[in-house]
Amino acid sequence: MEVLEEYTKESVMEHEKDKQYLLAMVQKRPYTLLIDFASAEMKDDKELMLQAVKTVGGALEFASDRLKDDYEVVLEAVKKEGWVICYASERLRNEKEIVLTAVKSDGQGLYYASQSLRDDEEVVLTAVQNKGLIFKYASRRIRGMKEIALAAIKNDIRAKSYVDEFLQDDEEIKNFGKTE
Repeated sequence: MEVLEEYTKESVMEHEKDKQYLLAMVQKRPYTLLIDFASAEMKDDKELMLQAVKTVGGALEFASDRLKDDYEVVLEAVKKEGWVICYASERLRNEKEIVLTAVKSDGQGLYYASQSLRDDEEVVLTAVQNKGLIFKYASRRIRGMKEIALAAIKNDIRAKSYVDEFLQDDEEIKNFGKTE
């Protein structure tokens, strides 16, 4: 097989079912997302898509629905880029390890987490330490927890407006960010 120095949409479409060609391509970061132009069969090939998401997490967008529901593929994708949890199956957005991995690198992942994980103290604390404003997507119960509320506010003062109303009168929360 001739190895091209540069991959293009057209060259990928010509080799849309050539696994070796595509494996070589997805290992080169600038070209990984050209996997979009591979055949449906190749987008359902676990070895190929696993390599793609290890190179660029966003390649998960182009994986088959079956692979968007594959624990290993999704975990590797969110290790690389947490925000790509948005492409994971609903079932995997309810898997604590996957969501925790995602929110460690990108708190925005909490937005895509299941309702039950938006009510998980460890998941929400990890998310708000990364992106405080994501606090608004935590469950009401969590938004009433002072420790997590303070962590969110310390990261982004705007999170203060999402603190549960009964905590709004707490002196430490009320006075956070005010200078004396």
